[in-house]
Amino acid sequence: MSSTESSTPTIILVHGAFADGSSWSRVIPRLQAEGFAAVAVQNPLVSLDDDVAHVQRAIDRTKGPVVLVGHSWGGAVITQVGAQERVKSLVYIAAFAPDAGQSPNDTLKPFPPSAGLSGVSVDKDRFLTLKPEGMARNFAQDLPAEDAALLAATQGPVAAACFATKVSAAAWKTKPAWYVVATQDRMLPPDFLRATASRIGARTVEVDSGHAPHLSRAEAVAAVIVEAARAV
Repeated sequence: MSSTESSTPTIILVHGAFADGSSWSRVIPRLQAEGFAAVAVQNPLVSLDDDVAHVQRAIDRTKGPVVLVGHSWGGAVITQVGAQERVKSLVYIAAFAPDAGQSPNDTLKPFPPSAGLSGVSVDKDRFLTLKPEGMARNFAQDLPAEDAALLAATQGPVAAACFATKVSAAAWKTKPAWYVVATQDRMLPPDFLRATASRIGARTVEVDSGHAPHLSRAEAVAAVIVEAARAV
């Protein structure tokens, strides 16, 4: 590392489906207060390749080491892009972490469908959104009603094909990983989250929250991210 580059990692936050970069708004100030630069990527949610390209551009704009944080679908994105040398650790927040040759859908197959699927709407172009009532009941059930309404209004529609796309790399095989299990998750089954964390050998923290612990339990999530960043 050159003398002009900081040894303090930049934390790049990768949102999932039915969300956008603003979903990290309660975590970012906590990371900044601990002395870390934090960047929230605005994923287009059109394809794995497009989301990976957005994260790669965020990495390229930084200097020095990087910690990648992925929520939900964003876990598949950091799994694909995170094997490069500058990425020092991975943090999964109620997230997918496929193996090479697996899609997110593949990893879910052994588990029963989640309640959250009932609130998903599909448009003619096969993009998925969460209906406002589905957002309130299954994505953000532990947040105030006005917060759930804001999430429904700002969510990023996601191409259904994303979840069927197989990753070609599994960064967690070569990078230390942390995993936050949301114990009241209604979008991804908590048993799936626990199994995923165990499969990738992650340092695991369970948080009593719905699918968006980075909003409802931001302090706990930020503490996990800070732990991963300080381990760099």
